[in-house]
Amino acid sequence: MVSLVQVVMRNMTLLCSTKSILTVNGKFPGPTLYAREGDDVLVKVVNHSPHNVTIHWHGVRQIRTGWYDGPAYITQCPIQPGSSFLYNFTVTGQRGTLLWHAHINWLRATVHGAIVILPKLGVPYPFPAPHKEAVVVLGEWWKADTETVINQAMQLGVGPNISDSHTINGHPGPMSDCASSQDGFNLDVENGKTYMLRIINAGLNDDLFFKIAGHGLTVVEVDAVYTKPYKTDILLITPGQTTNVLVTTDQSAGRYLLSVSPFLDAPLQVDNKTGTATLQYANTVSATARLTLVKPPPQNATPIASKFSESLRSLNSKEYPANVPQTVDHSLFFTIGVGVNPCANCINGTRVVGTINNSTFVMPSTPILQARYYSIPGVFTEDFPATPPHKFNYTGSGPKNLQTMKGTRVHRLPYNASVQVILQDTGIISTESHPIHLHGFNFFVVGRGVGNYNPKASPSTFNLIDPVERNTIGVPTGGWTAIRFRADNPGVWFMHCHFEVHTSWGLKMVFVVDNGKRPSETLIPPPKDLPQC
Repeated sequence: MVSLVQVVMRNMTLLCSTKSILTVNGKFPGPTLYAREGDDVLVKVVNHSPHNVTIHWHGVRQIRTGWYDGPAYITQCPIQPGSSFLYNFTVTGQRGTLLWHAHINWLRATVHGAIVILPKLGVPYPFPAPHKEAVVVLGEWWKADTETVINQAMQLGVGPNISDSHTINGHPGPMSDCASSQDGFNLDVENGKTYMLRIINAGLNDDLFFKIAGHGLTVVEVDAVYTKPYKTDILLITPGQTTNVLVTTDQSAGRYLLSVSPFLDAPLQVDNKTGTATLQYANTVSATARLTLVKPPPQNATPIASKFSESLRSLNSKEYPANVPQTVDHSLFFTIGVGVNPCANCINGTRVVGTINNSTFVMPSTPILQARYYSIPGVFTEDFPATPPHKFNYTGSGPKNLQTMKGTRVHRLPYNASVQVILQDTGIISTESHPIHLHGFNFFVVGRGVGNYNPKASPSTFNLIDPVERNTIGVPTGGWTAIRFRADNPGVWFMHCHFEVHTSWGLKMVFVVDNGKRPSETLIPPPKDLPQC
């Protein structure tokens, strides 16, 4: 399966305001990439824009093919203006919905799209086949240029301006400023059928609630892993997460609103605009027929968010088992949050930074994967701390000194080790939820809780039978999440907060996974056309 994609600038008007945006093939969101489980996927990316670009295939395991993972300066140099790069990987043991997006600066604001991996030919879904399927990409829109937004914030050492709107398939919807009742994404349905929506949060900085007026939702898959069917009327999706739901069209004729609204249970700024779209029954006489509205939940509805997160379970069937590591070879405890470093040119003489275990990640100018493969010295150090260097009441206000260590530190893992990571939110400046994404692996979410993780009591609450399996997990505000995975994929793998503002601030780290003993356990050599910096 070979695709050619062109990265180009185009003008786009939303909210009565026009700006030039970076796109793939002139589309926002970009085109959907379709594949089947087991397919070899080749995508030639040609950069016709003035920006350096990379594409990350978010959630694709990239087994032994880390050169094609896509994060700039972690696995590759960017594709420079006028250049191209052929991404070449196999979709192994995965089926469902994922996403692709730019992985440099804030370009993924408009450079993103769906990946739909169909089961192998002749293999059914483990639930009744839907009548039809639709891709629903949730996003955020700024009237300003997003590169300018983050560059100004980084210069001043403060938080960036929040987005002006949430979008559904590239439009704020019929209820937004400057829109007519016909505007936005329309999902046309027939009465008495079941539809599958493949929903993706491609937004930069907001966890999102999703609802459809008058209709229930049955979750059947998250992050391209089948789940036990879970009936609900609301979804919570963090940036980087995907959720497949079945919707049964059991209402009478009419038009029903879809809504996407933010979830934030911390005292921070958020874009509180609700993005909308319309579900319309085929026998509805006119497009102006009565629209059934939907009330989004309160922005700080922690109980709704927690109930959703805690209700998801792996399908764990004979065909699709949950192979949860029952023992742990390598145990890590990571505090995640922000710190404050001195900055002479910043507004307050300080800069807010992101941190894991008090370490703020500094992006190298040579990609870490190349430095590792060719043994180039001076690019990174293997001293990323396995536990916090300073113990404190993590979910309290923090220690007196809020400064962090800066460096390009990685943590090395032996091949095939079973790894447990406790992700602990901190209260420095403010507690806040963090959607943590791990490249190159899925992990099992074996536990979560509020407050500080207790190494004696908390493990007794772990689910080691059918925990949900994901590639991105929201660590609760003022709480912790425990994940387990097997380090069976050699290479260099990024782990970072999927709030783009926190990634920019340095809330990121890298795992280096050693090769195994066999050729089938070894990173492949780099491709000939790997971009140069």
